[in-house]
Amino acid sequence: MSNLDIYCVTNKKINLLEESTLKLVGVGNENFSKKYLRCDTKKNIYYKEKYYSELTFHYWYWKNILPNEKKEWVGFCQKRRFWLKSDDTINNISSLNLNDCLLKNISEDLNHYESFICNPINVSGAKKIKIIKKGWKNLIKDPSIFFNKRKQTIAFHFDMHHGHDNLNKAIKLLNKENRNDFLAYVNSKNIYNPHIMVIAKPYILERWFEELFPWLERCEEVFGFDKLKGYDTQRLYAYLAERYLSFWFKKYTKFKTSPWTFINF
Repeated sequence: MSNLDIYCVTNKKINLLEESTLKLVGVGNENFSKKYLRCDTKKNIYYKEKYYSELTFHYWYWKNILPNEKKEWVGFCQKRRFWLKSDDTINNISSLNLNDCLLKNISEDLNHYESFICNPINVSGAKKIKIIKKGWKNLIKDPSIFFNKRKQTIAFHFDMHHGHDNLNKAIKLLNKENRNDFLAYVNSKNIYNPHIMVIAKPYILERWFEELFPWLERCEEVFGFDKLKGYDTQRLYAYLAERYLSFWFKKYTKFKTSPWTFINF
């Protein structure tokens, strides 16, 4: 018997995944079958789904399933992004063999870890024209960003793609224990662990959610919903959580980075 449950959030039915071991979660307007969990019942924030994305299910899981969780490990992924058994499969994976490559269990020799987060991505090295077009406000303050990849940090990348200074405004609303550390992290690192994907022991998830969602609620008082539109800012709360996850699990847990893949259905 597997010691791991992985929940996969999707906004459309995917027949291939219905035959997998993933626990599927349907969001959006699709008419999902009973094979899919829904997160618009019981304690929920489903009305925020357009802005929170898969976090609406994470909240539902926290409030309705986690208190009685029996599994040793619980993970989250999403349509098109999946946890893999090993790095060896990354270059040879497709929709045809995806189910054979999915992570289904945490081996006993890894049980001393408390969490698994995605292998990182690097956000530095954007095309010069994009840096000029989207990062000009940062360049005015520090022109050397244009040439120095080390200064093309998580914070700079966020400013370029999700609203200038939005990340700084959000960080000011963090608790004192993490505010300065997270600010230093995003301004010094140019890699992070993406996609709000994590596998962790239930007690770790409890701690994570207890900190994440109150912070995002405080952020709502600053950013609201009405002005969040388009790719850049509509899912601002998910983008904030994505960066914070990368920092928080490294600071507070014994973690391991693990392989994942992108499959476009």
